[in-house]
Amino acid sequence: MAELHLKSWRFRAEREADWRRLETLLAKAETGGAARLKRDELLEIPLLYRQALSSLSVARSISLDQSLTAYLEGLCTRAYFVVYGARTRLPERLAAFFLRDWPNAVRALWRETLVSFLLSAIATVVAYVLVRRDSEWFHSFVNVGLAAGRDPSATTAYLRATLYSKPSANEGLSALATFLFTHNAQIALFAFALGFALCLPTAALMVLNGAMLGAFLALFISRDLGVEATGGLMIHGTTELFAIVLAGAAGFSIGWAVAFPGDRTRVDAAGEAGRRAATAMAGVVVMLFVAGLLEGFGRQLIQLDLARYSVAGGMLVFWLAYFYWPRRTRP
Repeated sequence: MAELHLKSWRFRAEREADWRRLETLLAKAETGGAARLKRDELLEIPLLYRQALSSLSVARSISLDQSLTAYLEGLCTRAYFVVYGARTRLPERLAAFFLRDWPNAVRALWRETLVSFLLSAIATVVAYVLVRRDSEWFHSFVNVGLAAGRDPSATTAYLRATLYSKPSANEGLSALATFLFTHNAQIALFAFALGFALCLPTAALMVLNGAMLGAFLALFISRDLGVEATGGLMIHGTTELFAIVLAGAAGFSIGWAVAFPGDRTRVDAAGEAGRRAATAMAGVVVMLFVAGLLEGFGRQLIQLDLARYSVAGGMLVFWLAYFYWPRRTRP
């Protein structure tokens, strides 16, 4: 036992100076960031980190005292995060997400986005035709809760009022915005999360969402409120529908990777697709939040049709330019 203590003491004495030096540099980096370190100190940390790892390996192999091993484990863990951890702070990371990561992820999903859009558009047209021929089809596409009285049994005056009347103080604009954000977020998240099931649930949700839009448009157009309804729907719809289409595209990318992994395993293929899709979905949540504000506040406060169309068109142009305008690639 005495020999083991002597061996541990000698081992520590020969290397402790390097460990203390590494501790000093780590404390400096942790409190003030890498900017506080000089150039020579930045180069010194990886070297001292490797030496500490070597010391830890030796300490474990010759069964030195547990306190020394625990100390080296903690030191190496701290050094790992300084050497290999994120180099950017939260504001910089957010800027990178909005300026580069999110648009790149969306552009990479352009094929899936096109499929998602076509499914929604075809469902919209089909539902529109069916409801115009027989109004009873409306209830097949829109549930009672979502319709909120806007169905074929409603009077034209009531339907017009839903487009222009402001909500009462009891309802509250913020409550309406929150409800719409929650509802649309559920559709988007389900479309993304269920994509792994060979894309089928995602496709069904895209069809369902498009059919609801077609049914509402058919109802209002049948009452000569087509222009008014389109403006009322699209002031938030260009953002909301775009977000849902992107969520469907993210789900399709995962489902396609699972169904056709190529040379990779299904787990690897799904993991790679999932990372890209998750980045796109993080942005979809932002879009749905904006859509909820436009619906809960913008549509209720903006009463002129021309102004509504201007906002809707402006938002669509903004999103298209934001995602698909050519950017310089970083060297």
